[in-house]
Amino acid sequence: MAKQQAPLETLKQFLPEGTFELVSAYLHAHRIHLTVTRERSSILGDYRNAVDGKNHRISVNGNLNPYAFLYTLIHEIAHLLVFDRFGHRVASHGKEWKHLFSQLLKEFLGEDVFPADIRSAIAVSLNNPAASSCAEEHLLRAFRNYDKNRKDMLFVEEIEQGGLFSLKDGRVFKRGAKVRKRFRCVEVASGREYLFSPVYEVKKLV
Repeated sequence: MAKQQAPLETLKQFLPEGTFELVSAYLHAHRIHLTVTRERSSILGDYRNAVDGKNHRISVNGNLNPYAFLYTLIHEIAHLLVFDRFGHRVASHGKEWKHLFSQLLKEFLGEDVFPADIRSAIAVSLNNPAASSCAEEHLLRAFRNYDKNRKDMLFVEEIEQGGLFSLKDGRVFKRGAKVRKRFRCVEVASGREYLFSPVYEVKKLV
């Protein structure tokens, strides 16, 4: 199965030390059904509002390190709080969500659970967070420092120019020069050019 229910005690293994009590309080108070999923390439987490008397549903990728997991969970809880207050009347990542997400982050920052480099990265966009942490390159770089199970993966920016790398679907690319904020890369099999984010994860080929 792609998803599995995360009993509260089991949830501890996914969270930074010292955050379980605060997280579980939110889960209980807002009747959140939390699932931990296998890695999804397109999203890190997801929120579904309560319908027909059922609980709110949040899912978070289980392959994330504890700090990225917590950040993603806070992101989704902010969506829940927005829905509770405004329903579907406001934009998903509008000013209401930005405000509530920032407030939640400040609460957890006050608990001093994030390392200094992640705290600094969060502070950069605290008052205007992006819709996805994948869009905040400085934050992804900070989270990367705490990944233990992805040693074979690199960011595109870490591949030398002219070097080869592969994607999860097996396609092979040659890294080219940086064009503004992205890297121009050529798919070896087709010769087609693509632009990659500097922090897109790939596997380096020897």
